[in-house]
Parts: sequence; C-alpha cells; structure tokens
Amino acid sequence: MSKKINFSEKAYKNLDFLSSPDARTIRILSEFYEPLSRFKKHNIIDTIVFFGSARLEDEKSAKAKLRKIKIEAKESKRGMAAKLKSAEKMVELSRYYEDAVELSKRLTEWSLGLSNDSKRFIVCSGGGPGIMEAANKGAKLAGGPSMGLNISIPFEQFVNKYVDPELAFEFHYFFMRKFWLVYLAKSLVVFPGGFGTLDELMEVLTLIQTGKIKKEMKVVIYDEKYWRKVINFDALVELGTISKGDLKLFDFCNTVDDAFLSIKTHFERNYLSK
Repeated sequence: MSKKINFSEKAYKNLDFLSSPDARTIRILSEFYEPLSRFKKHNIIDTIVFFGSARLEDEKSAKAKLRKIKIEAKESKRGMAAKLKSAEKMVELSRYYEDAVELSKRLTEWSLGLSNDSKRFIVCSGGGPGIMEAANKGAKLAGGPSMGLNISIPFEQFVNKYVDPELAFEFHYFFMRKFWLVYLAKSLVVFPGGFGTLDELMEVLTLIQTGKIKKEMKVVIYDEKYWRKVINFDALVELGTISKGDLKLFDFCNTVDDAFLSIKTHFERNYLSK
C-alpha cells in the first residue's frame, strides 16, 4: 500500500523531501548552521585539532590482543603468522595513542590555566576511535572540554566515549566536516595515519600554501621518521613540485615535550601577546 502524501505539509517538515537529492543544498547548509549555533552557545572560540589513524589502540588493549593471538597461534599454526605480525605492529604503534593522550592532556591543562571566560584552544578530533579517541581522552583527563566532529561511514567511525555530548557532532558530508575542523583550528597535530590523515594533512598544507588560510596556523607533524618514510618531502623539493620554503609550513616533532612547546609558543606569540 503506497504512502499517502500530505500536500499541505510545510516543506521544512517534509522528511521525504528533506532526504531527497533536491534538498541536498539544505542538508549542506544545516551542517554549517547547526554546528555554528552550538559553537556560539558554548562560547567556543578556537581549537587544537588532532588528526591520526582510527585503527590505533591504547597500549593495554593492543597487548591484550597480542597475548590472545599468541595463545591461538600455539593451538593452530595455520594462517597465524600474518595475524601475529599485525598484532605486534599494533603494540608498537600504540605509543602514538599514549603520546596523543599525554599531549592533549598537557595542552588542555595549559588552556584551562588561561584567564579568559571564553573556551580557548580546546581539543577537537574527528570524534572516532584511535588517535581521535586518544585526543579526547587526554582532554577529559585534564578536566577540560572535549569536542568531536564525527563522520557517518560504514566502518571504523563512531563517536568515542570521551567526547562531551553537547560537543559531539555528526556529519554526512566530508567537506563540511573538514571545513569546521579547519575553520576553528589555530593548530593541527598530525599523528601517524592512513588515507584519511594524508587527505586532511595535504588539504590543510595546500590551503596554507595557496593563502586560503590566512590566520597563523601551527601544523605539527608527529614523528618525523614515520612521515619521512611515508612521504618523501625532500624528493618533492628536488623534483621542483614544491618549493624548499614549503617545508616551513609545518614542524616535525618527535616527542610530547617538543610538540607541546611548539604549540604553546605559537599561541603565546600569535594569539596571547596582542
């Protein structure tokens, strides 16, 4: 039996229309204005955004999975080598999760110490698991606000438990999510990650390089060894596809201490001394 259409219903209450291709621009605008309204309501001025892999875990969880796989490997030798190697790699990479927690915690504690009624330099992530969860966890451990801009995708992505409910956002459009991640940010911290992290990093560097981002933006790329293995920055300069000066668009930092000092100094010089 077909659904009876109520032609007298107001257009903005017609869910069938709002979900249709014809209303796409309305949905896009909603993902601009609804977050804007909440940012104003909660007096959020700017953010520190953490990018990084959604697949990484905390050290305790990674080690627990490795122990389980080792037990399984003893019982059955078939097809366990690759699984065991992957689990060992996750334990090794878990240090990035722990470093993200610590860096977020220290930045939040510093931010909370500022004498300002507005919420300045609050930690924001993509809202999901992995490095995103670590960033939100660090902010919560410090007793500060914790924001997450989640994206609806078929796998991996769900709002982690450390995001404040009033600062949890759910996006359908990647470009609107990235707009808000970058628009409020005064600093970006890029931890090891995959396609999504590479996409976010390269788009931000392109926007800075081309002058589309005009504010003073500190981009910290965490762990030079990892990123130089993934991206041959020097080759880009040698081949002439980027300028040598473009390497100054970001800082490599290899420890929590280095990253914290780089970001803190940037804020004090460009945003707190005026």
